[in-house]
Amino acid sequence: MISKALIVLLITFINITLVMASNNVLGNKLQLCSSDPLTGFDRSGYCNTGPNDRGKHTVCSQVTQKFLEYSKARGNDLMTPHPDAKFPGLKDGDKWCLCVSRWIEAKDAGLAPPVFLESSHENVLDSISLEEFRKYSGGSKAESSDEL
Repeated sequence: MISKALIVLLITFINITLVMASNNVLGNKLQLCSSDPLTGFDRSGYCNTGPNDRGKHTVCSQVTQKFLEYSKARGNDLMTPHPDAKFPGLKDGDKWCLCVSRWIEAKDAGLAPPVFLESSHENVLDSISLEEFRKYSGGSKAESSDEL
């Protein structure tokens, strides 16, 4: 029988391998979105995706209060902490991996928060063109990580 520790180790290895192999919307290596708060579907800090990520949390964005209120009104309260899900609750200015479909809904409503191209997964381009997505770019590589 496989031990729980071995399973956790294997899952961690798979997640690291997926992040290392992932590209951003510019075709380069996917960069860190945020480690504080720790974001990503797998809480790796990266907007990586995989078969279990039904929401496609691939857009690295700096959330705004207007976006947070919009998302809550649409049924997804991102402001209330849920410690059981390792979710701290977000506030204006936090960087977070958003579901591409929700980000596009917000864009269509005129409420899309800025994005970080270097930290947004290449799969975003399945839903929106790079030309359109680039219009919402919020910063450079250094700004999209926690190096500042």
